[in-house]
Amino acid sequence: MNSGNPNSCTPDKKLAAVCGLFCPACSLFIASTEDLSRLQTLSARFQLSAEQLECYGCRSEKRGLYCEKYCKMTKCAAERGIDFCGECREYPCPELSAFQAQMPHRLELWQSQERIKEVGWETWYGEMVKHYSCPECQTVNSAYDIACRTCGRTPGNRFVEIHRDRIVENAGRMEL
Repeated sequence: MNSGNPNSCTPDKKLAAVCGLFCPACSLFIASTEDLSRLQTLSARFQLSAEQLECYGCRSEKRGLYCEKYCKMTKCAAERGIDFCGECREYPCPELSAFQAQMPHRLELWQSQERIKEVGWETWYGEMVKHYSCPECQTVNSAYDIACRTCGRTPGNRFVEIHRDRIVENAGRMEL
């Protein structure tokens, strides 16, 4: 990202999660950086303060409650001296496998790790901007934005187009 513009194609490693998630497509990141009303809605939904939910990316100084409290991958990668889980000789470990299986927004972690190894995180980052952007207006949408949050186009991005059934099936579950 560049100058706080979430739709920028300029890669920012703070927003390339160790596990393979693309932070700009996270509901908490979008709420924290662009949509304070979304942050308030999520705060009410999860009965947590907006401050607890605020997140500026996996490698930033301010991560959301789930990532701050429960993510084991960031600490593990740091201890092993690697940037992404796919670089580890134990990849995919039981911890990452369990994490991947829990929620629809994590469905593509294996593909992300492979692309990062194949083309580097910077190229992968650019691919993810396109993958999560609305084909109509280019707004980066979350994995749970069935319709584009700016123009209303359905689906809001390629991820939703591919995984819509799984997303809808899990609509009532927490997305943290």
